[in-house]
Formats: sequence, C-alpha cells, structure tokens
Amino acid sequence: MTLRQLLQVIWVVSAALLIVSVLVHSPKGDGIGGIGGQAQLFTSAKSAEKTLNQITWTLSTVFIALTIVLSAGWLNPS
Repeated sequence: MTLRQLLQVIWVVSAALLIVSVLVHSPKGDGIGGIGGQAQLFTSAKSAEKTLNQITWTLSTVFIALTIVLSAGWLNPS
C-alpha cells in the first residue's frame, strides 16, 4: 500500500465519521425548555456536546487537509 492509498483510506474514513458526527449533533435551539432555564439542568449533555464539537472540528480539519494534499498532486511522482 502506497502513501497515497493510505491517505485516501484515511480521507474516506474521516468523511464517513464526519457525516456521522454531524448527524449525531443535537439541534442548537433549546425550544420550550429554554424559557424556564431547563436547558442548564443537564450539564452532562453539555459536556457531551462539547466533546462531540471537538471531534467534529478535528475530523473536518483532517478531511480538509487531506483533500488539499490529495488534490494538489503533491504525492504524484514527477
């Protein structure tokens, strides 16, 4: 397996995981629960959301960086 193929595999896996992580996110609006301050009762949900945000940002950075590297042709032998 060449370096290019390995990066392509990582690129596809990061794309799939990025799709899943975006779909797992909860909606940003608190809805009716935000009126009485009910949204602050669940602090573990907030920390889970923070962790999910970090994972999503990391996956998006990896995906974009690999997209640039693979599309720029830097790995093609001249």
